[in-house]
Amino acid sequence: MALTASTTLSATAQRVTDVFADEEFVKHVSFTVGGELKSFEISGPTTGAFTTKTVRTLPTTRMPEIARKVVGATLTVTQVEQWSAPAADGSRSNAIKLTVAGAPLDVAAVQKLTASGESTLVELSGEVKSAIPFLGAKIASAAEPVIGKALNLQATLAQEWLNEHP
Repeated sequence: MALTASTTLSATAQRVTDVFADEEFVKHVSFTVGGELKSFEISGPTTGAFTTKTVRTLPTTRMPEIARKVVGATLTVTQVEQWSAPAADGSRSNAIKLTVAGAPLDVAAVQKLTASGESTLVELSGEVKSAIPFLGAKIASAAEPVIGKALNLQATLAQEWLNEHP
């Protein structure tokens, strides 16, 4: 199942990157969706190429019944992001991999930050896959809107965070 989203944030690409890689912001996103941040690691400064690894638990209350039966009341999600170094104009990309413990789901997405002066276009495209025979497509299609909303929520919360933390 395909994931797509885009939004424009009123901050430079570097500032948006700094927010997305801020542990307090990641904790805030987790809490906002009723989850809990278990761990956050960052390798390297956000001014160059770097990687983050986030592990969080998330409730499954908003997922369809079929998915809750498979995964239970909460999910443990590991999100690894590999950020490119910024281009000359500040634009950059971020390869995102999500894995869900105990669930046959894999999510691969690319997030592009396109610099445009004092604003940044954030575009996300990716795919949700499940390897279970027969039920895999149903599970992926049930998970896709939930994962898409979660990734979109991050951008919405980033704008609020930018406004509150100048």
